[in-house]
Amino acid sequence: MPSNNPQRPPIKPQQPRGNKPKRSVVMYVIYAILLVAIGYMFASDGSGSPTKEITWEKLEPILERHDYESITVINQEYAEIRISKTALAADTEAYKDLYSVGLTGHKSPAGYYRYSIGTLEHFDKELALVEERTGEHISYKIERRTNAWREMLIWFGPLIIIAIMMFAMSAWSRKQMGGGTGGGGIFGVGKSRAKMYDAKQQNNITFKDVAGLAGAKEEVMEVVDFLKNPTHYTELGGKIPKGVLLVGPPGTGKTLLAKAVAGEANVPFFSMSGSDFVEMFVGVGASRVRDLFEEAKKKAPCIIFIDEIDAVGRARGHSGLSNANDERENTLNQLLTEMDGFSSGTNVIVLAATNRADVLDKALLRAGRFDRQIYVELPDIEERKAIFEVHMRNLKLCNDGTERTVDRDFLAKQTPGFSGADIANVCNEAALCAARKNKHQIEKQDFLDAIDRIVGGLEKRTKILSEQEKRTIAYHESGHASVSWLLRWGNPLVKVTIVPRGKALGAAWYLPEERQITTYEQMFDEMVSLMAGRASEEVVFGKISTGALNDIERATKMAQALVTYYGMSPEIGNISFYDSTGQSEYGFTKPFSEKTAEKIDAEVRRMVEEAYQKAKELITSHRAELDQLASQLFDKEVLFREDLERIYGPRPWEQQPTGNEPAEQQNNDQLAENTSQQ
Repeated sequence: MPSNNPQRPPIKPQQPRGNKPKRSVVMYVIYAILLVAIGYMFASDGSGSPTKEITWEKLEPILERHDYESITVINQEYAEIRISKTALAADTEAYKDLYSVGLTGHKSPAGYYRYSIGTLEHFDKELALVEERTGEHISYKIERRTNAWREMLIWFGPLIIIAIMMFAMSAWSRKQMGGGTGGGGIFGVGKSRAKMYDAKQQNNITFKDVAGLAGAKEEVMEVVDFLKNPTHYTELGGKIPKGVLLVGPPGTGKTLLAKAVAGEANVPFFSMSGSDFVEMFVGVGASRVRDLFEEAKKKAPCIIFIDEIDAVGRARGHSGLSNANDERENTLNQLLTEMDGFSSGTNVIVLAATNRADVLDKALLRAGRFDRQIYVELPDIEERKAIFEVHMRNLKLCNDGTERTVDRDFLAKQTPGFSGADIANVCNEAALCAARKNKHQIEKQDFLDAIDRIVGGLEKRTKILSEQEKRTIAYHESGHASVSWLLRWGNPLVKVTIVPRGKALGAAWYLPEERQITTYEQMFDEMVSLMAGRASEEVVFGKISTGALNDIERATKMAQALVTYYGMSPEIGNISFYDSTGQSEYGFTKPFSEKTAEKIDAEVRRMVEEAYQKAKELITSHRAELDQLASQLFDKEVLFREDLERIYGPRPWEQQPTGNEPAEQQNNDQLAENTSQQ
């Protein structure tokens, strides 16, 4: 079909943009030209005429023939000798070095000779010798000449250098902050350093990449729904929470959950750490807070994510000096002002993450700022299974139906207390273990080796131990395993080894029961299990070693928690000295008197000693089984649950296992060698 407008000129193809020289190259060329020009001006003497250096041997004949037109001594440093036109025309060969060639090719005399006189007295003596031979007086003029460019550089050079340094620092600062032009540089330190992720950068993290955390995802789904359909809430008069605080232990996926919210809502996502707000300059933190929220309002609807907000959100008034001007507090005040200044129609939501919510300022957690707190806990067994599913997507796993097959249920039971980050590390370490063994698939044993290495460290079979040390370690670990097996609330053994791992000379893995609350009997049995290593050494060898350091430390802290935190001491009573708000961590006084402190010390000592005596009683009453277990551990170096069950028999209060039940958790016993001081 013919066009209705045949006179319309054709559209010119867009020119490629790659032919233009880079701005940095052009700037470097300009800088080089400026430096050359400045150097030329500095070296120039100000006369504008070319000069030719001359020695006395060549100058003396010129003076004797009187071929010079004038002699001028400049600054008592050098003399300018201008040759007369008659001499130039008569002997062009002798003075050819003063001729210059013009554009037309014609030679013409230009310039003068320059002779360094040394001192004026020395120059007068040289001229006097020539005067005696010729009988003619040689006169010269004395002139003081200054280089205007040199004088300008002397006066303004430092200012130019300072300006160049400031420009270089400004360029470097802009580069560090992403190359922005507005407000950057050394005068733009108050600009926000938040990294923005939007749809162009393909933020593909969604809720399907976040395994577990069912409760947390359900709460943040409302935030996603608001960002997708804000009118659905505003028509009913509702207001979405302005701030959502994610609280939980490290590695549980708080940052990943925030990115998933942005990915699901498909909105810009500003990410910044709390420590990025505060630097050495006064007022920088508050300025960056203002700039961050200004940028967020321009990109609304969007999400601001502040990781580790406790870096700036700690409770005010704990700076040590009551009248101190704390930069962190100024930053917090600005953050409070910006969050409170939001209107309900801005569609900007603030997400923050911390594992120290107890130390945050109360004004930050009030309604209207961080309205909600979402607790991101450690995953349970079902959530760990789902997390393994996510991190195993890209792994080549063995699935041949044999004992080498990777069982996710089994691995979930093997990793109690592991966070999502820990499980991701296990999967990656299993792949590395398989690669080191030149395998083509990742097997079940590779995952077990990865868990052992993460929890206990790398095996150190090259560490040299004497036979007595090795036997002591065997009885120490056998004591732990035996007492834990015999106690009602003890954690049953999974694996015990006397092969050094990391800093530990021996290690044992147990199956802890996953429970939400713990009774005094359960904690006391765990203390008995911890003290069993030293008790075994004393019963068998009649002496103790430094190997029980970690055991005693853990047992002591557990006893202190029973007395001072949980109120489980009959002597102290139902009193807790634990401060869940974190407001008293800067206090200078203890929350109890000296008399109470003596009672606490006595109760802690009593609990630990009772646990130790009970461990000795169990080991003494089962000495034959202990010797048998220690002997096998000394010979084989590694024993499993089945070996312990053959010696002691099944636990009467434990249900029969239905499958692969054990889960590993290290009792990281620190067995140090005896020092020469003992």
